[in-house]
Amino acid sequence: MTVRIVTDSACDLRGTEIDEFGVEVVPLSIRFGETEYIDREELTVEQFYAKLATTDELPETAAPSPGRFDQAFRRQLDSGAEGVVCINLSAELSATMQSAKTAATAIDGDIRVVDSKSISVGLGTIVLNAAQMAADGATADEIETAVADLSERTHIFGALDTLENLKKGGRIGGAQALLGSMLSIKPILDLSSGQVQEASKQRTRKKALAWLREKLASYDDPQNVAIMHGQAPDLDDFLWMIDGVVDIRDARVELIGPVVGTHGGAGVIGFSLQT
Repeated sequence: MTVRIVTDSACDLRGTEIDEFGVEVVPLSIRFGETEYIDREELTVEQFYAKLATTDELPETAAPSPGRFDQAFRRQLDSGAEGVVCINLSAELSATMQSAKTAATAIDGDIRVVDSKSISVGLGTIVLNAAQMAADGATADEIETAVADLSERTHIFGALDTLENLKKGGRIGGAQALLGSMLSIKPILDLSSGQVQEASKQRTRKKALAWLREKLASYDDPQNVAIMHGQAPDLDDFLWMIDGVVDIRDARVELIGPVVGTHGGAGVIGFSLQT
C-alpha cells in the first residue's frame, strides 16, 4: 500500500526535509494589517521576521480553508497514493485540523486526519517519523497508530522573551497566571499536551536557557531531539550549553516559521524530544 503524508506549515520543516520524503505541506496564512500572505508561498520566514521587527501591530494567523486540504488530498490520490495520513498542529491551538477533517469527508478515499498535539519541531519530528514509515511500506493503519502514540511521547518546551504576543493572540491558555509579572520574567512554556501551559518563570534569559538545559538533561535517553528558535541571537550559546547533554550533531535545528512565530514572538528558543 502506498501511503502519503500531508501536514501543515506549522511543522517548521525545511524544504529539503519535505522534498526528501515527498511530504505535502498545506500552508496557513499570515495577516499583517490589511495584507494577507500565504505562509512560505508569499512570505518567507526571513521576510516574516523582518516585518515583525518593524510593526507595532501583532500579525494574525488563519487556518487553511478546507479547499486547500481537498486539493492536497486529491493530488496525492491522483498521483497513486492508496491512502493519505494528514498530521496537523494541535487542535487546541488552531482550526487547521477541523479544516482537514471537513475536506476528508468530501473525498471518496482513505484519508486519515490525526492530531499531533504538538507544534513546530514537535509536529515536524512526528511528520518525519510518519514519512519514514510510509517510505518503508507501512500501512495507513500502522502510521495512524504510530502517530497517535508519538503524540503522547513528544515533549516540547520553549523560552519566550515576552508573553505579549500570546496574550494579544488569545493563545495564553494555561499560562494565564504568568501575565501578572510578564514584564519582569522570562516565561517558559510546556506545549507537550497540545495546550499552552506554564512550565517555569525565570528572572533572566540566562536562567531561562539554563532551565531548558536542565529539563533536557532530566530525560533518560531522549530520542529525536530538535531545537527550535525564532532568530534568537543567543542560539549558538544555547547549543554550546546543551552539547554533551545530547549529541548536538544528531539534533535538528529549525527556524520557527510565521505560524508559531506570530504567537511566540522573536527570540524564542526551545526543544522537542520523544521518550
